[in-house]
Amino acid sequence: MSWNEPTPSGEDTALLRVPAPAAHRRAPQAHRAPGAPAPSLPYATGPGSHLGDGTGAAYPGGGGAYPAPHHGRHAGGPAVPEAPFEPGNAGNAGEPAQAAPKRPTRDRYLDVLRSVALVRVVVYHLFGWAWLTVLFPSMGVMFTLAGSLMARSLARPAWSVIRSRVRRLLPPMWLFSAFALPTMLWLGWKPVKEEGLWWFIRLGSYLLPVGSPPYPEVSGSEGGWFESSWADQAAGPLWYIRAYLWFVIASPLLLKAFRKLPWVTMLAPIGLTAIFGTGLVTIPGATGEGVVDFTVFASCWILGFAHHDGLLKRVPRYLAVSSAAIIMGFGIWWASGHLTDEGWNLDEIPLAQATWSFGFCLILLQYAPSWEKLPGRLAPYDGLVTLANNRAVTIYIWHNLLLMATVPLIDQMWKIGWVDEHLGAYSNGLYTGLSLILIWPLIGLAILAFGWVEDVAAKRRPRLWPSGKPARPTPVPATAGGAGGGHHRH
Repeated sequence: MSWNEPTPSGEDTALLRVPAPAAHRRAPQAHRAPGAPAPSLPYATGPGSHLGDGTGAAYPGGGGAYPAPHHGRHAGGPAVPEAPFEPGNAGNAGEPAQAAPKRPTRDRYLDVLRSVALVRVVVYHLFGWAWLTVLFPSMGVMFTLAGSLMARSLARPAWSVIRSRVRRLLPPMWLFSAFALPTMLWLGWKPVKEEGLWWFIRLGSYLLPVGSPPYPEVSGSEGGWFESSWADQAAGPLWYIRAYLWFVIASPLLLKAFRKLPWVTMLAPIGLTAIFGTGLVTIPGATGEGVVDFTVFASCWILGFAHHDGLLKRVPRYLAVSSAAIIMGFGIWWASGHLTDEGWNLDEIPLAQATWSFGFCLILLQYAPSWEKLPGRLAPYDGLVTLANNRAVTIYIWHNLLLMATVPLIDQMWKIGWVDEHLGAYSNGLYTGLSLILIWPLIGLAILAFGWVEDVAAKRRPRLWPSGKPARPTPVPATAGGAGGGHHRH
C-alpha cells in the first residue's frame, strides 16, 4: 500500500495538513541579489490547500425457530493520488540540499470512526437494537467522512474526480450483482408483465446504481440455505451505493454553493428533509426514496466540506457544541412523537435522522484529534482498523448476505450428536450469539475472496489481506550537480 494511496473504504487517505518545519520554510537566499524580493514558497496556502491530491471512491429475517438478521434500509448501513510537490535543489554543488517538507499522513482518527461505523452496521443488522441508531449514527458518520475527502479531491478537475470515484465504486458492486442477480433468477424470480420493458430497465441499477435495484419480496424457502427473505436482506445495503453515487455527481455544484454560502448550503438539506421526509410533500416510488435519502444525509456530506476547508475551526467550540446539542435535542424530540413499530429506530424517522446525525458528527469533528498513529490502548488494533478501511466497500456490501448465511451453517452444527444432546435445549437462545461469533470469520473469507476487486478498481496491485501499515516511498537522491529530482505525479 503506497503512502498516499486511497483508503480502504475506497476513499482517499484521510490527510493531516502538516506545515513544513520552521527551519525549511525559508527558501535559500545565497544567490539573491541585494534588495531583490525573497522567492515565493512552493507550498499551497489557505483553506483547503494540500501538498498533492487524489481521488477515491465509495468509501449499508429469517423464519423458523431462530431469529433472523435484522434489516433496516438505512441501518448503519467508496486517479491515483498525486505525490506531494517537492522543489528541486537548484543550488550549486556543495550547497546543502534543502530538506523536503513533511509529507501529509493518514488521519487515523477518521479511520477509527469509519471502522466503528462498519462494526455498528453489522451488529445492528444482527440484533436489530433500535437504540444503536441513536448511540452511533453510522451512516451520517460515513457520509461526513466521504464528503470531507470529496472536497479534497475536487482540487482536481471535477470530471476526472467523478470518473475515478465511479470507477472504484462499481466493480465491487458488479461482483456482488454477479452472484445476487443470477441467484434470484435461478430461485424463480421472473419479469413482471405489468411493468413490461421497464422491469428490464430497472435491472440496470445492478450495473449503474442511479436508482434502487429491484428484487423479489419472496425468494428461496423457509429453513433452506436461501431463506425466503434473503433477497430483501442482500439488496438492502445497496441503497448506500446509490446515495453515494448521487452525492459524488452533485459534489462539484454543492461545493461551489458551500463556498459561497456555507451555512445556508449546509443547513438547507435539513429544511428539505422537513418537506420531503415528513410527508408534507411526497414523491412516489424509488425516486422518492432516493430524494429522501439525499436530503437526510446531504447536511452530513456538506459538513465534511466544512471540516476539509477548516470552517469548523473558525467557530468557537462552545458555540459549535451548544448549537449541535440544540439540533440533536430537536431530533430526539421529533423522534419521540413519530416512533414507528421499531421504536427509536432513527432510520425510519428521516427528520430525526438528519438532525441527530448532523449534530453528532459536528461534535465528533469539533473534538477531532489528529492521529498519525493509533494511541495507547488502540494501538494493538491498528491492523484491524487498516483492514476495515481498506475493505470497507466489500464489508458493507456483503455483510447482510453473510449474516443470513450464518443461520444454515449453525443448523448444521445441531446435526452433530453431542452438540444436539447437550445444547439442543438452548438452540433458540444460542442462534444470535453464535451468529455474532461466526460473522467475523465469514467477513474475513469475503475479504479474501472478493476484496481484491477494490484494488483492481483502483488500479493497484491486488492484495488478499491489506492490514499492513502504509509504506513510505523510497527517497529520490539528489544528483551530483545538486539538481534534486522531485516525486513524479502518479
